[in-house]
Amino acid sequence: MTWLVYFAAAIAEIAGCFAFWAWLRLDRTVWWLVPGIASLCLFAWLLTLVDSDQAGRAYAAYGGVYIISALLWLWGAEGVRPDRWDLAGAAICLAGASIILFGPRPA
Repeated sequence: MTWLVYFAAAIAEIAGCFAFWAWLRLDRTVWWLVPGIASLCLFAWLLTLVDSDQAGRAYAAYGGVYIISALLWLWGAEGVRPDRWDLAGAAICLAGASIILFGPRPA
């Protein structure tokens, strides 16, 4: 369930940030900020659903999932296929996120 929450949070964060990008860089109307802000609020709420006692650890592990989601956004929304270096970097980050989130901890 944790990975599903992380991917949902990543979609919400990327969509919210893209709304600001569209407004400032693509000359879209300021009204793009309304769903953008709502999406960023959804992102923040979703991260509270992660089963972790420490927010910092949950956020650190989320970073790896965010990178993969951003590359999927690059491919799906922007039409740019990630190259082997993108994929290698994402794999390393996801491995690191897994270690952070699921590594054994003293009781």
